[in-house]
Amino acid sequence: MAIRTFELERIQSLYENTVDYNLTESGFHPFSLAELLRPEQLEEMQQLTLGYGQTNGSIPLRRSIATTLYKGLDEDNIMVTNGSSEANFLAMHTLLQKGDEVVIMNPNYMQIWGAVEEMGCIPRAFNLRSEHNWAPDMDELRSLVTANTKMIVICNPNNPTGYVLTEAEMNEMVEIARSVDAWIYADEVYRGAELNYVETPSFQHIYDKVVVSAGLSKAYALPGIRIGWLAGPRTEIYNTWSYHDYTSISTGIVSQFVAEIALSDEVRPTILKRNRDMLNKNVEILSKWIAEHGDLFKFIPPEAGGMAFMKYNIDINSTELSTWLRKQESVFIVPGDCYGMDGHIRIGVGERSTYLIEGLTKMSRAIKEKFNL
Repeated sequence: MAIRTFELERIQSLYENTVDYNLTESGFHPFSLAELLRPEQLEEMQQLTLGYGQTNGSIPLRRSIATTLYKGLDEDNIMVTNGSSEANFLAMHTLLQKGDEVVIMNPNYMQIWGAVEEMGCIPRAFNLRSEHNWAPDMDELRSLVTANTKMIVICNPNNPTGYVLTEAEMNEMVEIARSVDAWIYADEVYRGAELNYVETPSFQHIYDKVVVSAGLSKAYALPGIRIGWLAGPRTEIYNTWSYHDYTSISTGIVSQFVAEIALSDEVRPTILKRNRDMLNKNVEILSKWIAEHGDLFKFIPPEAGGMAFMKYNIDINSTELSTWLRKQESVFIVPGDCYGMDGHIRIGVGERSTYLIEGLTKMSRAIKEKFNL
């Protein structure tokens, strides 16, 4: 079976470097090495021997991930991957088999849907509801989970809505999974990017059949070093190594060096504060911009993450709107079609504020002129 085109990643790859204002980014404006590293660390990096290293991640890096971010885990509970996308791919192929039913939170980063579909699994969606400020429909989740359900897939904080599950919702999801002995697979790549500066609890702490994926691309503003990971039970994490040997084999020595520094007690709080400050400022900018447009947009402010997901009140398909803005104004936004939700758009709010304002201004002027608003 041919795998479906991953539309969100494909359109971003095609066009994000061809426009003046790329408002499709879902993370934060990236750090430079000079911003992140002290001079002596830059010098130390120059002395690195560029071998393979430990292919599942260096012991110091895996230990740092385990002890910094999770309770009761050690380096043997961690697999380091080339971004969280590889982590997702490895986990699906390790934990699932053809014919398994997989219940997936929707909307969501759609990579896992395509991957399990290609494997011959049966994906089913349970929805976050805009009429409830993007809270999950727990009755729908219960109705979809059966004795054949092998995994419940969750994205928390959520891409693209920015919704953060409550403790009660997390516990109820665990209870539902436990009732059929299903895995919970939690994409937690936006953990650490909360507007209220309170770190979202990990599912890793509340259920034994949990595998978590995360990485440094979103909340840490380091997408270019391509460091992700899986955290979970030792046996399953070890088994993902078999697929890792067939995909990328290892992450880069330089990337692992930078990742250790980013997760250190000295640097990690600085990174997260910088990005949360940026997010709060830009959500306020976007909220004021939306208010200036009357009922043209319906917006539920995100609680976390680097993006805003909104409904628009214009008679045009979301892909057509995105394409027109890109060609006409060199402003690029994500169409809701990428999530199966036409009538919505996603705008990145993790950029520099001046850049965001300039992009929004061009977008506003073009929409008003085209639609006589």
